[in-house]
This record gives sequence, C-alpha cells and structure tokens, in this order.
Amino acid sequence: MNPEVIVTNIKKRFTGVSGTVNALLPVQARSMNVAYLGSDMPGATIAAEQAAARFTRLRFWQALRLSCTRLPDGRKRIWHVRRDPEMMLAIFLRDVLRLPIALVFTSAAKHRHSWFPRWLIAKMDGVVSTTPEAASYVPNTNRVVPHGISLERFSPPSDKLNIWQRTGLAGKYGIGVFGRVRPDKGSDIYVEAMLKLLPDFPDYTAVIAGLCQPQHEEFKQALVKKIAAQGLSERIIFLGEIAPAEVAAWYQNVLITVACPRYEPFGLTPLEGMACGCAVVASDTGAFKMIVEEGVTGHVVPTEEVDPLVDALRGVMQDPVRAAGMGRLGRERVEKMFSVEREAEGIAAVYAAVWANQAKRK
Repeated sequence: MNPEVIVTNIKKRFTGVSGTVNALLPVQARSMNVAYLGSDMPGATIAAEQAAARFTRLRFWQALRLSCTRLPDGRKRIWHVRRDPEMMLAIFLRDVLRLPIALVFTSAAKHRHSWFPRWLIAKMDGVVSTTPEAASYVPNTNRVVPHGISLERFSPPSDKLNIWQRTGLAGKYGIGVFGRVRPDKGSDIYVEAMLKLLPDFPDYTAVIAGLCQPQHEEFKQALVKKIAAQGLSERIIFLGEIAPAEVAAWYQNVLITVACPRYEPFGLTPLEGMACGCAVVASDTGAFKMIVEEGVTGHVVPTEEVDPLVDALRGVMQDPVRAAGMGRLGRERVEKMFSVEREAEGIAAVYAAVWANQAKRK
C-alpha cells in the first residue's frame, strides 16, 4: 500500500463532489496507485471497488503516516482536494508539518472567489478547472478538464418510447428533474412550467427526484399545495431521495430531463440524462451550454425564466419521436466528449505536470 495519489472527500453528506469522486476513483485506479480518504458513500461504487481491491481506503492516521515519506522514486505524493477545508488541511500538512506532499485542487466555481479561497488556491501545486469560465477566475489553472460520467452506470434503455410503463405512473412518457428540492435548484421554476404544460399534454407525467432537507420543507409544501390547487397531484410526483443505485433507472424512465437551477458551478444532471437517452432542456448556468448542443440534443434557456422554459419544452414534448432522437444524439455526444475516462486522463495529465515541475526544481 503505497499510493501515488490520495483523493480526499471529507464531507459527510453525499454531494455532487462525492458523486464525482465516486465515479472517478475506480477509473483512476486502473492506471495508477490511488487511495481514498473520506466519508462513507452508502450504495456507491466506492464500496464495491474497495471490496474488489481496486484501490485502498485510508484512515486519516494512515494517510498521515504514508505522507511522511516520498514515493520510492523520489516523487512527492499528491493529495487531490476539492473543498476549502480540504485545502486548509493539506496546506497545514505540507507547509506547517513539512510533509513531502504536493497539492492538486479542482475548481468549478464560475465567479471570483473571496480572498481566503483565492489565497488557498494560490498555494496549490496544480489546479484543474472544470470549464474555461471557471479557469478565467483561477490564474494558476494547469488544465481545463470537464467532468465526465460513467457510461456503464448511465446508459439508455432499449426502448425509450415505451419504458415509462414500468414505473406504474400515469401517462405514456415521463419528464423529470433531478436534484435536491430547494430554491437554488429551481424546483419552483420546474413546477411552474409543468403547471402550464401538463394540461396540454395528457400523455406526460412529471417527476421530481431528490431529497428535501428540513430547512426547505416549507418551500416544498408550498409547491405541493400549488400543484394540488390545479388538480395535478397525480401527474407531478415528488419521488423523494433516490438511492444511488436507482438513479440511472429513473433517467432511463423519463423521455426528457430538465435542469433549471438558478446557479450551478458545473452540473452533472444534463450529462446523466443524455447518457440515458434523454432530450435535455436546461437553464443557462453551469457548463450547460458546453454540454447541450442547442437544437440537436436539447435546448438551453435563460435562467430563472419560466416562459422560455415552457416554450422550449413544448417544442420537445409535442414530438416524442424527435425527443427520443435528441436523446440518441445526446448519448453520442457524451460518449465523445464527457466520459469519466476522459476526465481521468485530463486529471492524470495535471498530476504528471506537477511531478515534472518537481523534477525541474531538483
């Protein structure tokens, strides 16, 4: 057990970062000796891959002990961090305890960081940015590497136009939004659009797949009441939190994936939907303009505006065969541009650059 890279994910709650780490680690482990330091991710790939000995899961004291020495060939071990607390910890280990480690950070934020995160990021030995816009706010970016997804986990069904029947819900086709139920995810925007559209499209049922935390329960209940007032409680369904192992099946079930957050640093839901053969309609945030090929795999509409979302969805919903065709093209686009294998290759190039810079300094 002598990993070249220690990947950290110390936040307990399963988040988008957790999902990224979960997808990447098994792929990274195919070509390098990588270890994981972080929280449990119940039902996620990490547990299965760890059991298969594809990579090592470390406790903090084990990571600390390993990091006291360089690798056998003289390289510094890399800690790959993705959050401010992880950067703070790694900087303390390197600069205060003087451990021979190098630090790589992934930046996704599409805004200028406040002074403290900027200071932390400036201390990194290597930086990966997920989009060109994110890179524009981080002068020491080494490489732009878009997030990718597992094409094995997220795959299209054999019959997209008829698979909805297996859900047991009303209608012939499904339309879904995936993510936590809260204002910044645009749950209310989606519901408003569905209230306008579903009366004209009796073949469709809308689902909302995602956890609602206690602080957002009042927000959710206001949506539930609005839906009930229009008599659509049987056609706009809150599924609650979906187990990680079941998420891909729900993307397969729906014909159209909607992603309408008010803000998103990158956003994986359009990729996951496209990989499962869905047409996608997304708001203009995150990396959605880079992901969705306008008019080909779906549409990107202005953020926070209901009417443009309604107009774009109407055009897709009225022709299910065309929607399924968009989904097929979306799958092809993800295969070419946004696989997790491509992401792992890009990150490996940043690791290599960090090690090369170390060699130059000797």
